[in-house]
Amino acid sequence: MSSIAKNEHNKKQVQILNELSKRKVVEHNSLIASIAKMDKTPLKMFELAVSYINTEEPPKDHTVYLSKEELFAFFKVSDNDKHSRFKQAVEKMQKQAFFQIKEEAGKGFKFKSIVPIPYVEWTDYHDEVKIEFHREIMPYLINLKKNFTQHALSDIAELNSKYSIILYRWLSMNYNQYEHYSTKGGRRAEQVEAYRNPSITVKELRVITDTVNEYKRFDSLETWILKKPLEEINAHTSFNVSYEKVKKGRSIDSIVFHIEKKPV
Repeated sequence: MSSIAKNEHNKKQVQILNELSKRKVVEHNSLIASIAKMDKTPLKMFELAVSYINTEEPPKDHTVYLSKEELFAFFKVSDNDKHSRFKQAVEKMQKQAFFQIKEEAGKGFKFKSIVPIPYVEWTDYHDEVKIEFHREIMPYLINLKKNFTQHALSDIAELNSKYSIILYRWLSMNYNQYEHYSTKGGRRAEQVEAYRNPSITVKELRVITDTVNEYKRFDSLETWILKKPLEEINAHTSFNVSYEKVKKGRSIDSIVFHIEKKPV
């Protein structure tokens, strides 16, 4: 490849990354608080696909069209093996990925298990990738009059752990509510502050990170689910987050996070 062609390629990559940096992901809070039964790559691919949905004019056929170039730029993939890696990521997403959603229904709860993207179509000679969402996931992506969260796709792009992504989405959900009620009112001052300093029980943290049967010792859980993800979140997103552990008796019962937004 000549240096001119290489420069053009690099320029195009920068343009694509600039476009991605403006993109937002909007999801219902029930989806963010659900259990994401998938690894980092399928979860990031799902977030990228969601950022293509125009919530003002949702696609009637539940379908969006991604660009392979954007996909490779988002995942920072530039080697010769990128097409086969893309194929593996799609296969993994469709075989493994699903959300377990828990919603209040009358006197108890309703549980839903949804495979979010059942159909993907592409060719090896064209840039376009067709992604069709399952009809049951769409209400969590387009019916967003209340209880929804918006976050920057570029923040997700920089996170390299499934737990970082899950924690970042949950922290965004709370901070969005803090910003909303700070501006619009409708909550008492201590309720508003609780959104900026959200608390979660260790039990619930294990549920949303899908680690009920992993990291049995709390120090392991703290390392992999709190310390390392928060290092990534603080380094690469718009948040600075610290936390404190709350004891009940002799064991750690819950975690209180303290979220600060970095100055723009």
